[in-house]
Amino acid sequence: MKRLFLQTWILLAADFQLILGAGLKDTPTLGSKDTPRLLIRDIITGTFEYETVQNHSVFLYQEYSKELYVGGANFVLKLDVNNYHIIEKFPLTTTEQQQCEEESCENVITVIEKFQDSLFVCGTNGHRPQCWKLFPSVQNQTFEVMESYEGTGISPFVHTQNYLSLSVEGDLYAAAPLDADGSSLQFRRKAGSRTNVWMYDSWVSEPTFISASWVKQQYDPDDEKIYVFFREKNSDPSPEADPWLSRVGRVCKVDEGGSKRFFQNMWTSFLKARLVCGFRKESLYFNRLQDIYVMDAEDWHDTKVYALFSSSWNSTAVCVYSIGMIEDVFENSTFKGYDKEIPHPRPGTCVSNSRSLPQATINIIKDYPEMTDWVHAAPFYVSSNNYTKIVVDRVQAADQNMYNVLFLATDSGKIHKVLEAGSEPFIISETRLSNTSSIQVMKLDSEKKKLVVGISEKISTVDLQRCQEYNSSCADCVLARDPYCAWTPSGCVPTVNGSIQNIMNGGISVCPGEETKAVNRSKRETTWPNSRTMHSVPQNVPFYLSCPIGSYHAEYTWEHRGRSFPCLQMLSSCLHLIPSMAQENYGDYECVSIERNYRKVVKKYRLIEQELPDESRYFKTNNVPYQRNGATTVVPQIAWFTLLAEAVLGIIK
Repeated sequence: MKRLFLQTWILLAADFQLILGAGLKDTPTLGSKDTPRLLIRDIITGTFEYETVQNHSVFLYQEYSKELYVGGANFVLKLDVNNYHIIEKFPLTTTEQQQCEEESCENVITVIEKFQDSLFVCGTNGHRPQCWKLFPSVQNQTFEVMESYEGTGISPFVHTQNYLSLSVEGDLYAAAPLDADGSSLQFRRKAGSRTNVWMYDSWVSEPTFISASWVKQQYDPDDEKIYVFFREKNSDPSPEADPWLSRVGRVCKVDEGGSKRFFQNMWTSFLKARLVCGFRKESLYFNRLQDIYVMDAEDWHDTKVYALFSSSWNSTAVCVYSIGMIEDVFENSTFKGYDKEIPHPRPGTCVSNSRSLPQATINIIKDYPEMTDWVHAAPFYVSSNNYTKIVVDRVQAADQNMYNVLFLATDSGKIHKVLEAGSEPFIISETRLSNTSSIQVMKLDSEKKKLVVGISEKISTVDLQRCQEYNSSCADCVLARDPYCAWTPSGCVPTVNGSIQNIMNGGISVCPGEETKAVNRSKRETTWPNSRTMHSVPQNVPFYLSCPIGSYHAEYTWEHRGRSFPCLQMLSSCLHLIPSMAQENYGDYECVSIERNYRKVVKKYRLIEQELPDESRYFKTNNVPYQRNGATTVVPQIAWFTLLAEAVLGIIK
């Protein structure tokens, strides 16, 4: 009969796991370092909800500013990010005289840049891209359209087409299709004080531009470059070759194009190199570039490029490059396909007058712009999550050292907070912003330690210093390895001088001895280490015990009378299921977590026997068939599902 009980328990638990499969698939696996340590909720400090769902949005947000510009379908908003009230709403509808169907008449804003002395805005304008300069009115309370421009080459014809823009010292760089079908896509300087220049047609093949960045050089501004990151179609037709190659290209900021007789209005400095993220020995490469975040450094050579890649086997990876690594390839590699003497000045060199460059130098740029060598890095982080966006913050921790923290957005509305320290990444936490929408845009405010995030329904500000999530004890605070937080006599708080933390390995030896005694504090109850929750339970009925999961990097067990039982993970709780209460099931239970040799009693229970006048009353009351055989009762399946449903409902509430 005991074997029958065990079989019943296993089968019903398995069935219930299948029923909850949809909810469990996104829940991290316990005891794995490849999953977030903690799931964090309620960290939104401000929200603005759109009047209608936006299929696309674009932000302009600069640190130290209180203002956020948001572009959507037929409007530009100016928001106060402190309280998310609308400072101004500027309607930008499609040109009235245009004849089009209702859906295609939308003017989806795709570009918002601070350009010269105005706000420069471009949109699809019902498949006829248009740009506007918005100037503050005399009262400085509303914007007025002072000038409008034909926007082809700056904005796409529809928002799903590829495009990018970058404003640099009064010049506008952009990539957008020249044709309505999305073709003729190039990276150009389109407007500003300098000459408009564009690319030679053969330089790229069906490109997808990801990002462009200006890297400043304090002591030699004439040598500054604009770096553009993109992927393009692979010319290798072999079936084992990846269809896409990731690239980094560069042009000189001072490039004015060639002379009137040769290469006029063409880049004379464009070079490109393959950007490789993978493991050379295993010949395992992540070839599809998805997103880029550039972190400036005091020495421009040390400027870091965080690149997010995907692969054909549904994995993503983050590789980290420096501008110094990229420049080394551009300055020292040979030119792919060119085997003659390299002329002077070397092709790609920034010169004050590009129109005077010798034709031999420009010919190599024209015909051989690709470098032979690759810019190679091994992945810093590999994951099965489908990440789509990345930003990186630099944080000074309690030990006064600086640490980089990555924020990676998934395609399912979640953000992972990942520490870059030591030999491997550490996934601090996961925050879910939406159950239905992917994250469209993500902007970092490092000064305020906030993340401004846009999804189709709303804009939200995420607090990056959510230290109260680790406030149970010094050990919990230190184990989190969150450089934004540290332990003080007041609890786990934003890092201050003299606070306790161990970012590199999370070892709790830095905590005072008495502080390592853990306390579980939740919204519902406080369980001190020496207190127990009492339950009076009759024999022959199913019963479960539950304790909350405080860390998905920990291992959880249930201890009873010297024996250990595994945890049944159900969403964010650990359950211990008892198929039918018998004499040996009564007594004291402890839910124990172990993480990095830190043992913590999360919950304590005491089960005592409840005497019933009629032991079959439980089943009769619930109209469940009852069967008795000797000293034990076969647990009815309906009772099991009722019990487990109660458990899950209690977990979700």
